[in-house]
Amino acid sequence: DYRYKKDELFKRLKVTTFAQLVVQVASLSDETLEVTNEEMHKLEDGDSAAPDADAELTAGTNGKGSPDSTPSPVLFINNTGAGESYRSTLQSVISGVGELDIEKDAPKKADTPKKVDTQAKDMPYPDCPFLLLDVRDRDAYDQCHIIGAYSYPIATLSRTMNPYTNSILEYKNAHGKIIILYDNDERLASQAATTMCERGFENLFMLSGGLKVLAQKIPEGLITGSLPVSCQVAAPTGSARKKTSPKVPPACAENKWRFSADDLQKIKYYLEEEHVTSDTASRLSRGSSGRDSKVTTVRSSPSLPSTAGNVGFLTARSLSRSSLQNRPWK
Repeated sequence: DYRYKKDELFKRLKVTTFAQLVVQVASLSDETLEVTNEEMHKLEDGDSAAPDADAELTAGTNGKGSPDSTPSPVLFINNTGAGESYRSTLQSVISGVGELDIEKDAPKKADTPKKVDTQAKDMPYPDCPFLLLDVRDRDAYDQCHIIGAYSYPIATLSRTMNPYTNSILEYKNAHGKIIILYDNDERLASQAATTMCERGFENLFMLSGGLKVLAQKIPEGLITGSLPVSCQVAAPTGSARKKTSPKVPPACAENKWRFSADDLQKIKYYLEEEHVTSDTASRLSRGSSGRDSKVTTVRSSPSLPSTAGNVGFLTARSLSRSSLQNRPWK
């Protein structure tokens, strides 16, 4: 899920891998908030309970009953292994082992919206394992950016004094954390990543392909605002002729730091589409080229395509197009 290219100092992170990491962090943050609320209610109920319940609580703290020995919600979360899962998820995704299982990782309470504090929506995820930096200019950032990204124009790197923010310094080479740079098409991000790696950043990644590839793989859910024209996917000629709707002015990006339930639903949907498309193409390619007899049959038949790769590509693409028409949020 990440790789080096020739003569590059930084590592590359695939868009789909980044999307998986986003889903994992968002779901874990929601679970943490739910567990915290539950523990707060339990502690409140415990304060107003009968004296015998207080005696049981005292017995559970070795008879001391001191505030230091009383389990707080934060300690409860850490002790349940959520922190270990949090770190292992990051390491497995970055190392290419932890691919997202859509059905397995889907929340069980999908029909009931989760109760998240309104103040939390306006704040970045606490202790987020990645720091996302948009190295384009501020105007481009205000027009469109990935949710949760910070504006860090590449010109900031040329400052003589204090070229890095406090957040960047906190994430620099920190254990279990990474820094991700992106732009429209890698031209700026590759320069910024090279400069930062030369200055000692070892946990730096560049989002491979930038917003241009992101628009192709996951066109909805990850960004806020309107994509630049250079990053938009061109519509097919046939469908463009049929649609004569007036042009809508581009919307500016929101000051949004967290992914909503709708955003996560869209991200998971496109991840599943990518998974189905790649699996279908690979299966058809392997099946068509597995045995010489089958290959001979395919080549001798005038009604079948001569290239196995075309079969896989066309079938996978047709499946993807047909399923995209049935988006659950449309």
